[in-house]
Amino acid sequence: METKKEYAAGGSPVTNESTLESAPSVQYGEIEQIGSTHRGLKSRHIQLIAIGGAIGTGLFIGSGAILANSGPAPLLMAYIVMSMFIWIVMQDVGEMTAWMPVRGVTIPYMVKKFVDPSLAFATGWNYWFSSGLTPGAEATAAALLFEYWTTAVPSAVWITIVHGVILALNLGAVRYFGEAEFWFASIKILAITGLIIMGFVLMLGGGPNHDRSGFRYWNDPGAFHEYLVTGQTGNFLAFWYALIKAGFAFIGSPESITNTAGECQAPRRNIPKAARRFIYRLLVFYMLGAFVIGMLVPWTDPHLLGSSSSAASPFVIAIKNAKISGLDDIVNFALITSAWSAGNSALYSGSRMLYGIARQGLAPRIFQKCNRLGVPYYAVIITWVIGLLAFLNVSSNGANVFGWISDIITVSGIVNWVVVLFTYTRFRKATFFHGIRHRLPFKSLLQPYTTWFTMFVISLMTLTNGFYNFFPGKWSTANFVTSYVAILIFAVLYAGHKIKHKGPLCLKIKEIDLVSGLEEVEEITANDIPPVPKNFAQKLWYWIC
Repeated sequence: METKKEYAAGGSPVTNESTLESAPSVQYGEIEQIGSTHRGLKSRHIQLIAIGGAIGTGLFIGSGAILANSGPAPLLMAYIVMSMFIWIVMQDVGEMTAWMPVRGVTIPYMVKKFVDPSLAFATGWNYWFSSGLTPGAEATAAALLFEYWTTAVPSAVWITIVHGVILALNLGAVRYFGEAEFWFASIKILAITGLIIMGFVLMLGGGPNHDRSGFRYWNDPGAFHEYLVTGQTGNFLAFWYALIKAGFAFIGSPESITNTAGECQAPRRNIPKAARRFIYRLLVFYMLGAFVIGMLVPWTDPHLLGSSSSAASPFVIAIKNAKISGLDDIVNFALITSAWSAGNSALYSGSRMLYGIARQGLAPRIFQKCNRLGVPYYAVIITWVIGLLAFLNVSSNGANVFGWISDIITVSGIVNWVVVLFTYTRFRKATFFHGIRHRLPFKSLLQPYTTWFTMFVISLMTLTNGFYNFFPGKWSTANFVTSYVAILIFAVLYAGHKIKHKGPLCLKIKEIDLVSGLEEVEEITANDIPPVPKNFAQKLWYWIC
């Protein structure tokens, strides 16, 4: 069976020459395993990488741009709605990944097995490109945060430092990367938790100035900042703008559990755990974080991103306005580590994406090559190079560069979510057809209705993401290009591969192979002994991680 050959070469370690010789020919020659990644990520690493990837500059800095352009109510509504959509994507990803957590597994791997090789080709390269851009966006955000202290140091210096450390962390063994990301993400979680608590204290009058702000800024200047036009239409456009821009905060986060599955210990136990707990943490951090921001900072504040060229986090603005001496510097430093962490996680995801599609024959096979530490170093380095676009800061305004890069990343990510959701519908039908649904270690809830609804809404978001360019006096060539270039790139990749390789638009359900190559996963699962907590402290730790 073709799919079995393909999996033997691209999913599990090749054990003999006859297996390798039986692998199908593909665009870049025969699929060949050159080294292999290691299963060095523990449960706590997976948990923190998943949530840490979702808590970054989108919340800490990008929320300021949303607040400035739409107001506190659309900001809060957008993060709640987007969190629910991301939960659905995470559930679908978790179900597919928990069943098939093979080495080198990626979203394109599953797209190729369940839908179509051409769609997998376009999705893989689109994922890689957007993941490669993310460290640049995070380095740009870090430079903006450094500028809160001083503008005397060129932004290129800060970008070089941040970008260099990200590369160094990704070239080490995966267990060291996982450990670094665990502590980076822990700092982020502690920071956002402390900021939320501080926010409630400040709004209730517990700050040095004892100013009980309450819902003051929801009344003046108002809960909604009418966008482009006045009246209810302006309020709706403010929400729609906020919803689209909020997407940046979540890009790549649900898929991170797939990218880590091939290097995860006990994947069929740890992947479902991460998928189940993701939504609670997401809602708490984003819902309460957005609420606090809207309560403490008016959308008219001149220091918000979008209101000024040198922007600060809205959390830092709130602390400074409350006249809490020294705390703004501490929080600003914590947010810099947050940007560093998000870039670190994105480079990992992008390099593993390239490694994974190379194993499928959808990218040059040199990107499969791993060193003795199990690091696909060629994939890491070429992915890191994409992030050097952050040096556009040298010739342009940092806030503009952050906006351009984040727009491209957002659209690329939303297109990928559409593909993920459609792929899940094929996988789900196949599990019923082949009679294995009862064997799945994790099942997505409220299906297939939530998947189809989410697919419709985010498809609409993709097509309308640059709507503001079409209003009188709002045209910007740069904004238009960054709003739609990702869609064009995806279409060209798909059409080019389909024209060359032809074939049906989708595999037939009866042709979808759900079992070939799972020998390693079944062996790991059979030998997995879940840890048993010996006391309350351990029980709490296992629940958290």
